[in-house]
Amino acid sequence: MTETMGLKPGLRVLVTAGGGGIGRVIAETFASASARLHVCDVSESALADCRSNFSDWGLTHCDVSDEAQVANLFEEVKAHLGGLDVLINNAGIAGPTGGIGDLDTQAWRDTIDVNLNGQFYCARLAVPLLKQSSRASIIGISSVAGRLGYAWRTPYAASKWAIIGLVKSLAIELGPDGIRVNALLPGIVEGPRIEKVIADRAEAAGVSYEDMEREYINKVSLHRMVSAQDVANQAMFLCSPMGANISGQAISICGNVEVL
Repeated sequence: MTETMGLKPGLRVLVTAGGGGIGRVIAETFASASARLHVCDVSESALADCRSNFSDWGLTHCDVSDEAQVANLFEEVKAHLGGLDVLINNAGIAGPTGGIGDLDTQAWRDTIDVNLNGQFYCARLAVPLLKQSSRASIIGISSVAGRLGYAWRTPYAASKWAIIGLVKSLAIELGPDGIRVNALLPGIVEGPRIEKVIADRAEAAGVSYEDMEREYINKVSLHRMVSAQDVANQAMFLCSPMGANISGQAISICGNVEVL
C-alpha cells in the first residue's frame, strides 16, 4: 500500500455526490492513496458505474436534501467503514439562471436545500464519528461564486456564500476536538456542467455560446479553466499531514477568477 502526501492507507472517507463529476474524481484520487471509500449519489446509473469499477466502495443512493435519506446514508457508512475520518461535502446543483424577478421560488428552495441544507445534514451526523478519529477533517465544496457576486445565478451564489459561513463557524466549534474544517472554491471547472451553465447564461444574455465562453475565460487571470483533478488534489492535501494546521479556510482553486 502506498502513501501519498503522507496520507496513511485506510483513511475512511465519505464523498457525497461521488458517483460523477468532481465528486467521482475526488473519490478516485483518495482511493488511489489506499483510502477506504463510501460514496453516495442520486444517480442510479452513476452508482452502477462505480459498482462495476470499484467493488470495495460502499455505495448508497441518497438525496442529501432529504434528512431521512441522509440518516440512512450514515447508518450504511458506519456499517461499511466502521467509523469516519473525512467528510467531503460535495453534493450540489447549479440552480436556475435568471433575473431575481423571474426566478421560480421552488427552484430557489431546491438550490438551498441541496447545496446548503445537505451539507448541514451530513455534517451534523458526521461529527460524532469524526470526534472518534485522530485525523478528522471536513471539506465543504463551495465555489468561486462563494466569494464573488454572480448576477443571474443568485440562488447558487447565495448557497455557496452560506457554505463559507458554515465551514468557518464549524472550524471554531470543532477545533478543540481536533477536527479541521475547510472549504474549497472551484472556479470554472471544465466539463459538461459548466458547458450547460454557459449555454444557459448565453441564452439569458442573448449572445452566442462562444461569446459567453470567451467572456468567462477572459475573467480568469490565468485565462484557462481548471480541472476536477485540481480540486481533488487540493482536497487530499488538506486531509494529509501536510495540511495538519489548515482549518477555517476558504481556498479558491480557480486560476484567480477576477469577477463573475
